[in-house]
Amino acid sequence: MKAFTVENYGDQAGMRAADIPDPQVGADDVLVKIHAASINPLDLRIRNGDFKAFMPYRLPLVLGNDLAGTVVRVGPSVTRFAVGDEVYARPDKDRIGTFAELIAVHQDDLAPKPATLTMAEAASLPLVALTAWQALVERARVQPGQKVLIHAGAGGLGSVAVQLAKALGAHVATTVSTAKVDLAKDLGADVVVDYRTQDFEEVLDGYDVVLDSLGGENLAKSLRVLKPGGTAISVAGPPDPAFARELGVNPILRLAMTALSFTARRNAKRHGVTYSFLFMKASGDQLRELTPLIDSGKIRPVIDRVFPFEQTLQAMEYVEKGQAKAGKVVVAMTQRR
Repeated sequence: MKAFTVENYGDQAGMRAADIPDPQVGADDVLVKIHAASINPLDLRIRNGDFKAFMPYRLPLVLGNDLAGTVVRVGPSVTRFAVGDEVYARPDKDRIGTFAELIAVHQDDLAPKPATLTMAEAASLPLVALTAWQALVERARVQPGQKVLIHAGAGGLGSVAVQLAKALGAHVATTVSTAKVDLAKDLGADVVVDYRTQDFEEVLDGYDVVLDSLGGENLAKSLRVLKPGGTAISVAGPPDPAFARELGVNPILRLAMTALSFTARRNAKRHGVTYSFLFMKASGDQLRELTPLIDSGKIRPVIDRVFPFEQTLQAMEYVEKGQAKAGKVVVAMTQRR
């Protein structure tokens, strides 16, 4: 099959188009013909080798963390899917590889594709929708009336998180650039802070939850807009001890992760709030819970551009250079639903 592989960690030069063997299908696996996949910042970070210390992939590696497609074969123990089913998923972190014509995915990581979406639209959602769900529902347990700040509300993650927070009944604030203020309001944000003209720390106060996708000084400021007992969840900040324990890394790496997050955790404690790092997990069951929100229109995908599969490397470069205006960038293998 045709695929895009990482031959060497580093920049775009380490990737190439390749013909590789079709995936092996285990007893609980579903073989999916991929019709569309989407580009995530995570793909760039994996390609660059940012996670190789605790996610030691064997190279060459097929990249890609989102998919929508059609089931073409099922393993003997599969009970949830049949040949011909339209599905979407974020494969498990140890079994990524959606920049390819085929992928074998464990049945527990798959879900039926939302009926109202095209393949390209469905492929844009799994990773960011699961991240938003795990941050706001699973970890923060957002309740109606709570105040939630979503950073980068016009981005891939932010655009979904704003909509999910509103569906949960929260009062939602977000940060965007001037050109994206109207989009953020259209997605349901109650308060939109234009970061080009305003400092969100001076505008916002007393928030229960912050979802941070930027890290650095943005995370430090986010701690200061939380009310006592509030929670800052970051997908871009430093990994914390809980994440190290979850991964089961060796003691030296665990100590390193603890040291990396020391400042963030200390500052959080000083402000009477908590900080946690989130690396989302694959979950077909959670996608099933999200699907009714999608099919009812409470969560809708935001797509910046669709590239043909053959231009996957160009699509990655487009994302890396920050050329996407809003939402996700998708690569499409076919033009069918």
